[in-house]
Parts: sequence; structure tokens; C-alpha cells
Amino acid sequence: MMEPMQKRYFLFSEDLKKRFGGRVHKISVDAGFGCPIRPQGRQGGGCIFCDPGGSGAVGIERQLPIREQIEQGKEVMRRKYKARQFMAYFQPFSNTYAPVEHLRSCYEEALRVPDVVGLSVGTRPDCLPPEVLDLLSEYHRRTFFWLELGLQTIHDTSLQQLRRGHDYNTFLSAYQAARERGIRVCVHLILGLPGESRETMLETIDEMARLKVPGVKLHLLHVLQGTELGQRYEQGEVQVLEMREYIDLVVDVIERLHPETLIHRLTGDGPRDQLLAPLWSLKKWEVLNAIDSALTLRESRQGDRCRYV
Repeated sequence: MMEPMQKRYFLFSEDLKKRFGGRVHKISVDAGFGCPIRPQGRQGGGCIFCDPGGSGAVGIERQLPIREQIEQGKEVMRRKYKARQFMAYFQPFSNTYAPVEHLRSCYEEALRVPDVVGLSVGTRPDCLPPEVLDLLSEYHRRTFFWLELGLQTIHDTSLQQLRRGHDYNTFLSAYQAARERGIRVCVHLILGLPGESRETMLETIDEMARLKVPGVKLHLLHVLQGTELGQRYEQGEVQVLEMREYIDLVVDVIERLHPETLIHRLTGDGPRDQLLAPLWSLKKWEVLNAIDSALTLRESRQGDRCRYV
């Protein structure tokens, strides 16, 4: 089991510092991939929460080649954080949704950039056929590699309402196939989905603990302009979590996660020009500090209530 670091939970960023002897910053890359549930690759359809740009791809100069996107990102990270080492994060849309040789050329272009020490590849569980998983296992052996796998929830009813286009068994098959190849997997989850209770959300967390997933990334449900979810919110059909609700929920999540799972994110702040709700999510550091304070008040740590230790 990992030794506790400064926090009462185990952060991916701290693991990177330990591995590489200093801070490592991820740089988001848009390689032009599409999505299997968007009928024209990037246009129309998609999950009800996903914006036209592919969710989460803020500030990427999409028109630039991969190398130039990374070089531009490096300059920003050096200026803001004095960063010296970087991971290329293939983030928007489904970054394994292409023939193997095209995937290889994209990943190789990223790794050729100086000071890039690893790769993260974000995708969906229905975009991981065996030949793609075999390719990813090559990168797992060659470099520091993470597969970021969107799940959001284990509940098929919710997945259908989100229009995800896959069920939980699809995720489970892809996850197990990746782990059999030794690939590190970070599972993306959304807290606050429409129709999900606190108990329902914690069932998803307990399942992640049972699987002993290497990493999790927690997303607060953001309601964005230009999405079907946004339309429903404006019509009064969708409610979002209050700040205190979210903080208490995340503390429960931390306590129930397996103590060997790295936490890649506890919340996010959404793009300011698109965010409809919750507006309190823009206070990211206030939320993170409140989570730390709540754990201290409870005198609890990651894994204290895990059922699978």
C-alpha cells in the first residue's frame, strides 16, 4: 500500500512527482478523432452532456499539428508553473476511434516532442477492439502510459438516459482486457447525474473499489450551453448538486475508494463562457480546500470505509 502523502487521499499528481522527481503537467491534444455515437464523426448526436467541442477541450488550438499543440502547451505550462516535464493527453472525443496505424502515427508524433515523458489517451469502452488494445499495451511497455476510460456510472438506466451508446458490461469487458495487458486505466465518473441518488452514486464507487481500479477521475455534472442537458436544465427538468452536497459526497467517495487507487481529479470548473450550472463549481480551490477540511474533521482517509481491502 502507498504511504500517505500530504493529503488524506492519494493524488495522481503526487505519484508523478515521486516517479519523475518533479512536477509533470498534462497537455491536452486534439488529434481530430471523432465519436461513434456522432453520426458525422464530430457533428450532431453524442452524449447529452457533451458540448460540440468534445467536452473538456478548453484552450486547444485544434487547427495546429499535434507537435505544435504540445509545444504551445509547454510554453504555457513553463510560464505558469515552471514545468519541465509533460504528458501528452489525447483528450477530446474518442482517441482510439481510428485504424491502428493512424493511431500509432499520432501517438508517435506526441512522443517525439522533447520533454514529453508519457501519454494519456482518452476514449470510450466501445472503441477498444483487441488490435487497439495490443497497440496501447506496446506504449504501456515503452513509456509512462495511462488509458482514460469514460464510464460515468455503472447503472445502465443512467447510461441510456445519457445516450452513451454502451452498457456497463461493455465497459467491464474493455477494462478487464486492458488490465490483462497490464495497462493502467483511469476511469472517468460523473457525480450528480439526473435521477441518481446518493446511494446510487456510491454503488458506482463501491464497484470501482471492487475492481481496484488504478485511477479515477471524478467529474461534477456540468450543464453547458449547446447541449441537450443544457436545454433540459433551462426547461427546469434537471437539478444540479449544491456545493455542500458535492463536498460531503466526495468525502464519502474518498472513504470508500480502494486505498491503492490514484485520484486524478476531485472536481472540475468547466468553461466559463459555456457553463450554465452549477456556477459554484468555478470556485475550484474553495471546493478542494473544503473537501480537505471535511476529511480532517471526520478524521478519515481514503479507503477507511472500503469494503474490498
